[in-house]
Amino acid sequence: MCERETALTFHHLIPRTLRRNKWFKRNVERARFDDGIDVCRPCHKAIHRFIDEKTLGRDYASVERLLEHPELAAFVAWVRTQDPDSRIRMR
Repeated sequence: MCERETALTFHHLIPRTLRRNKWFKRNVERARFDDGIDVCRPCHKAIHRFIDEKTLGRDYASVERLLEHPELAAFVAWVRTQDPDSRIRMR
């Protein structure tokens, strides 16, 4: 998301904890539960900090949608300006 050259982690677009949720079982194709993106650790933490899991799965299951979230978009814009080797602390 931030396009920095740094170590990446895998983010499931539909959180794994929702696999047993009845709404998601009825409304999401099984194969989509494995869809995900590679993001840096600070961006990954920001995703989970700003958006709860059910909202993530229902409304933000793509990079484009994630970047439409106002707080996350502001964080990504800021983190893009940071040195990839710097340690970014999330509280």
